[in-house]
Amino acid sequence: MNPIFKAFRRFFVSLQLTVVLLALSGLLVFAATWAQVDLGVAAVQEKFFRSFVAVWHAGPLYVPLPGGYLLGGLLLINLLAAHLYRFKLSGRKSGIFLTHLGLILLLLGELFTGLFQRDYFMRMSPGKTRNYAESDRCNEFVIIETTDPKTDSVVAIPEAILAEKREIQHPRLPFRVAVREYYANASLGLRSSLPAGANVPSPATAGVGPKLIVEPAPLTSKQDERNLPAAYIELIGASGSLGTWAVSTQLAASQTFEYAGRTFRLGLRFERRYEPYSLTLLKVEHDVYPGTDIPKNFSSRVRINPATGRDAREVLIYMNNPLRYGGLTFYQYQMDAEHDNSVLQVVRNPSWLIPYISCALIVLGLVVQFGLHLFGFVNSRRAAPATP
Repeated sequence: MNPIFKAFRRFFVSLQLTVVLLALSGLLVFAATWAQVDLGVAAVQEKFFRSFVAVWHAGPLYVPLPGGYLLGGLLLINLLAAHLYRFKLSGRKSGIFLTHLGLILLLLGELFTGLFQRDYFMRMSPGKTRNYAESDRCNEFVIIETTDPKTDSVVAIPEAILAEKREIQHPRLPFRVAVREYYANASLGLRSSLPAGANVPSPATAGVGPKLIVEPAPLTSKQDERNLPAAYIELIGASGSLGTWAVSTQLAASQTFEYAGRTFRLGLRFERRYEPYSLTLLKVEHDVYPGTDIPKNFSSRVRINPATGRDAREVLIYMNNPLRYGGLTFYQYQMDAEHDNSVLQVVRNPSWLIPYISCALIVLGLVVQFGLHLFGFVNSRRAAPATP
């Protein structure tokens, strides 16, 4: 056997590697828990567990750590190599194989969840109908043609492309989109609030932009905060510039303009996911414990409206009782009792069953392995000769 290959095999099969990886995993969990105070759950997941290398900021020190993908990948290789070269399949070790198979599925399930899971939120009020959910982290710049009163034509440009600050030509648009400035997080103010005599020129020449002041703000990753981006967008037609607009997710209303006999609206909004069906919020309930403001239970009764118009049904969504429909899971996330509004968390996770299957295999493997040892011990006791 090649000595180099033999050394690699010995390294990945060794039990010492398993112990070191488990110890580093414990250290990573400790560092992530500590960092969650400042970063929030979502940022910690991306920085520590869904990366190959993580940097832990502990006071004045910056400690490099192996990320979750690196540790999980090495543990998976270590486990597969151990089974391939060390363990021999037999009935007495069937429980160990089932337990390890569950661990392999658990590692793969986390990988698939990190790659394919997407979280959205649906904010609704009673009587309103929605056929889309909005992202809590991602944004998009949209240009909507409203010339046809029956149909809207929407062109959505992801935030990542805006950050590149380049010109974009889409076949549905009769003009080019040029990103002049982009701020990942910004604050808005009115120019009328400036002190008398202050003359700060505005890059915007159309829409509400000339009335606004857009200032960059520090990025945030806290759980209860989100970045609110802004940008200056110039539209360029065949005969020259059509104007420069200031857009931001903080502007509730989109801005309208006309070009070549066609009507358009533009704006920066939270990224949307449209569905071929809609939900109508019928009723919300918000119960608290008597004499307190502590929530006891809150729920939303919704009606599912399929695109075909048939088989509509009502469903009650409450804590620990989500709605699974169309490949999505709708959880009761928040409740605004003062304004009678409800917020549903919409999760797309094709691998949501893998953790349940893996945990069931681990439990089954442990039961089988302990059961085999128990029966073997009982049989040996029965077979032992009686002591005179």
